[in-house]
Amino acid sequence: MSKSLKLIGILVIFYTVGVIGVSFSPWKDLLLALTPLILLMSFTILIIAREHKKTEWYYFLAFCGLVGWTVEWVGVHTGLLFGDYAYGENLGPKLLEIPLMISVNWCLVTVTSASIAGHLKFGKFLNAFVAATLMVLLDFAIEPVAIQSDFWTWAGGVIPFFNYVCWFVVGLILQLVLHFTELNETNKVNDGLFVIMLLFFLSLNFLN
Repeated sequence: MSKSLKLIGILVIFYTVGVIGVSFSPWKDLLLALTPLILLMSFTILIIAREHKKTEWYYFLAFCGLVGWTVEWVGVHTGLLFGDYAYGENLGPKLLEIPLMISVNWCLVTVTSASIAGHLKFGKFLNAFVAATLMVLLDFAIEPVAIQSDFWTWAGGVIPFFNYVCWFVVGLILQLVLHFTELNETNKVNDGLFVIMLLFFLSLNFLN
């Protein structure tokens, strides 16, 4: 069995256990509290699966994580981005009210969306546009689960359309940097992780 299939298999097992555990087991709260570990595992697998580990690639991950954390700080503390929201406890330790794991999440969503879009061969700008759209699609699936799981909450319990606009704009900036630095890499693990995450959140939306 190839390394890619082994890594995808690990992801399938953990995310499947997550869906079953959160939806049907009495240990839902414990499993949700383990969310940061699942994010770190996914991020580690994403790095292991990378074929071309240039130094610039790690710089991009740091840049992506920093941008992700910064825009979330602006959003939470000013409401100028995304809307009026606050983070709960299940994404782990926070810095200035923003979970550190949110940086990892931005990296995961950005890199896996770019991998899927990379199959289209439309050119750098159009591929970046498609990838940013996929990021919004994934966020759309995540939002209801996040509210139920104490990841974050919205004022009035309503997810504003402005949230998705901001996700697209920030996502497009990250995608343009990723594509025009020619650091995007399409591989089976990246593709698989995007599909697994999307199915994971769609399943939780359906089952809960």
